[in-house]
Amino acid sequence: MTKFLYVVLFFAFGLFALYEQSQPEPNKFLMIGSLVIFMVGLYKIMNKIPSKNDSEDDE
Repeated sequence: MTKFLYVVLFFAFGLFALYEQSQPEPNKFLMIGSLVIFMVGLYKIMNKIPSKNDSEDDE
């Protein structure tokens, strides 16, 4: 359930940041807050994906 919530919040704040950026005078504090939450969500999602360089038999 929390993984689904992270994905939903990730996309919601990403779309909100895009919408706010399209305004004639976007609120800078909302843009910074949305960007921070977007980056934290991206970090949490990327932690779940293993690196392609991780292998058990290192040569």
